[in-house]
Amino acid sequence: MTLEAFFHLRERGSTVQRELRGALATFLTMAYILFVNPLILSGAGMPSDVVPSLVSCTALAAGICCILMGLVANFPIALASGMGLNAVVVGIALKQGSSWQIAMGVIVLDGLVTLLLVLGGLREAILHAIPQALRLASGAGIGLFIALIGLDNAGIVRATGRQSDPLAPGSWHAHDTAVALIGLLITTVLMARKVRGALVIGILATTLVAFPFDVAHMPEHFAMPSFRAAFHADVIGALKWPALVPVLFAVIMVDFFDTIGTATAIAEEAELIDERTGRIPRIRQLLLIDSLSASIGGLLGASSVTAYIESAAGVAEGARTGVHSVFGGIFFLLTIVLAPVATIVPAAATAPALILVGFLMIAQMARLDFDDLETAIPAFLTMLTIPLTYSIAHGIGYGFLAFVAIKLLSLKPRQIHPLMYATAAAFAVYFAVS
Repeated sequence: MTLEAFFHLRERGSTVQRELRGALATFLTMAYILFVNPLILSGAGMPSDVVPSLVSCTALAAGICCILMGLVANFPIALASGMGLNAVVVGIALKQGSSWQIAMGVIVLDGLVTLLLVLGGLREAILHAIPQALRLASGAGIGLFIALIGLDNAGIVRATGRQSDPLAPGSWHAHDTAVALIGLLITTVLMARKVRGALVIGILATTLVAFPFDVAHMPEHFAMPSFRAAFHADVIGALKWPALVPVLFAVIMVDFFDTIGTATAIAEEAELIDERTGRIPRIRQLLLIDSLSASIGGLLGASSVTAYIESAAGVAEGARTGVHSVFGGIFFLLTIVLAPVATIVPAAATAPALILVGFLMIAQMARLDFDDLETAIPAFLTMLTIPLTYSIAHGIGYGFLAFVAIKLLSLKPRQIHPLMYATAAAFAVYFAVS
């Protein structure tokens, strides 16, 4: 069977070259996880001889899950250890009566429970129950979230650590900020001139600019890959851990709705939504692989593996099928032996791509009916709170609660899908106890 027949490339208006270019853009924008994930997980109390293996384990988990997503779901979305979820793992590991092995066991259970929800049709049904306005707002909010991450990576916006003014402008005197601004100018011009591969070319060009600024460096040595962190997940210990239920509920809520928001945003951006039914093609397979990926990440000691919104960079380059995800998986697997090469591309070089992907995604708000305030206001709250809470799940939750509350108080309870009632109630409980 040919690639065309298996992945329906022509039907989705794509080519192998576009998918490869898109995969490279996606990989370059999310390769940071290979080194940030070990840095975060090292705080979970892992032995010093285990921590160095986290780069290889993170790459292996991402590679396997990306390839599964491409082959099973035929969807242009890449997966890797989730930011935020890895910090949750550290929090679990440091709780009384727990350990990093139990924390990974909780992640395995998260994947298994979510998998059961997918097989039971609940996760898919909730996705289809969400009003279009909230789906559009989720995509736009995630676009703002991506842009904020890019601005932070560029040093254009910096966290102050103060409650009164948590964010402040960066300085052009910082080398990484100067590099990112030059890269943003280069990439913007390439996009404005409609140059194919503008994001990838921009990332590579900005990396070259970073060398004289001493922001990018050549790798000093190549180490043999190790997988010592893998297969230590203590599922039995997690089941016996007294604090399991509330922690597991919180992890499931974040993982569950992060993926729904990400999948919806990518599908909207790639124009893969079925115009007749308004549904995402092969969504059950997508959610199934995402759920399975959480357990794979836990088993391999890499924390929960989840869908990455940075996949929008690949979609912006023309990726429309699972070929993108397969190529992305291959890139991750190659980094197991070529990990030092991935360190050449600094965060300042990928920041412009993230900012401009955010620009592309915010365009979805143009399709929102601002005259319908009962849905437009919850959509606005969703779009606003996703970046400002630094959480896709929290932003979606506030939007859901606002939508249900406004409809009820407007005496229009029948306009609310039963699953929206249940989901809003679950979010209310989650916000109250988490």
